[in-house]
Amino acid sequence: MTADRRTAQIAPGRIPLIGHAWPLLRDRLAYVQRLRTYGPIVQLAIGPKKTITVINSFELLQEMLKHKSKHFNKGLLFDKLKIFGGDPLPVAEGTAHITRRRLMQPALHHTHVESYIETMRATVEPTISAWQGQEKLHVVNEMQLMAQGVVMTALFSSNPGREQAQTILNSVDTVFKAALTHAMVPISTLERLPTPGNRRARAANAVLRETITGIIADHRANPSAYNDLVSLLMSAQDETGENLSDEETMAEITALLAAGSETTAVTLAWLFHEIARNPEAERRLHEEVDTVLAGEQLAAEHIPKLTYTRMLIDETLRLHNPAWILTRRTTSSVQLGEFDLPEGTDVMWSPYAMHRDPDLYPNPLRFDPDRWLPERPQPPRGAFIPFGVGKRMCIGDQFSLMEGVVITALIASRWRLRPMPGQTVRPVPEITVHPSSLDLIAEPRNCAVGEYGMTV
Repeated sequence: MTADRRTAQIAPGRIPLIGHAWPLLRDRLAYVQRLRTYGPIVQLAIGPKKTITVINSFELLQEMLKHKSKHFNKGLLFDKLKIFGGDPLPVAEGTAHITRRRLMQPALHHTHVESYIETMRATVEPTISAWQGQEKLHVVNEMQLMAQGVVMTALFSSNPGREQAQTILNSVDTVFKAALTHAMVPISTLERLPTPGNRRARAANAVLRETITGIIADHRANPSAYNDLVSLLMSAQDETGENLSDEETMAEITALLAAGSETTAVTLAWLFHEIARNPEAERRLHEEVDTVLAGEQLAAEHIPKLTYTRMLIDETLRLHNPAWILTRRTTSSVQLGEFDLPEGTDVMWSPYAMHRDPDLYPNPLRFDPDRWLPERPQPPRGAFIPFGVGKRMCIGDQFSLMEGVVITALIASRWRLRPMPGQTVRPVPEITVHPSSLDLIAEPRNCAVGEYGMTV
């Protein structure tokens, strides 16, 4: 090995036989943040033989995800997400990934997303209007139901009632938890055992299949009634020139439903947690919403004017990024900076930890939306990646951001969400970093309410 090429060192604290598995399982978030102090690249030992290479440097991360992406596939975590069935866009590789992305991109391009604003508003407004004053809200669940409803209505032309929507939501959550468990303990034999967790995952998958099968069947029976993403998938051709099978279409819809519901909802839950304990941020949000909407129904022309609302979302995505780990695996030997990564190397990185790095963000644990003002110093290019980067960047980033602004503005126009006395909220890293328990009290704002629920 030449002097300018080297192998990543093993992180301190390795325990015989189990390696670093214990601290990683015991306190995941603290540990992935501590790993950043060990250098740009470091290796973890998982068990007696397996290692995972952790990338801490945002420069090396950009090199991997943008300039040398052809040397990597999605890796361990995404292998386990194939529990949804098939090879949908989030886990597809090679030509299949390129074809699916090109197929679905028009429906999620920013120029098309604006056309969904009316649907987003009409979907979530009944939920917000149904809240009762002084009602205790289970905020994560409420945000998940709204986000799931937006995805299903805007992209699938389906709007199930609350009870069915809750069943679908619970099923998605169960499947996600199973995927994470299988990724953290990658022993294929355990995945096939009839354990309670595996049985729950299979039952949840069956619920999702039944739901999506019904959507596909309705579109097939009434093709002229729909013009949505499901229609696009059903009429599309794959990389071989053949139409997608029902199984492939089902896998794509299920993956979109799961990804689109979870991350946006968790981000919104953290946002309202932060403004509930930050009176000045709450005041500025309400002032902006009242001024911009001025008693009108929220519409596309209002979105660019809700600048502080967007800053709140960006700061929440920084401080409470849903992704605590992401993975890749080398498909051939590759060099990142001065480090050699042999073929078959499992790679991991943490957007959550990077966004809290004091070398990149001054006072990183402070919720400070004003850090995104253009006159303030900005983080280095590539150090803020809430939706990833490169060819695998989240295809729904613009949809998610628009949805976040719409839901935040609609809630803020009518309600204050107040913290529960004595409640301790801590981050729980599962498939996303969600609040441990977040109940907020819905308190009507002290203002009149117009025809569409907007303040006047």
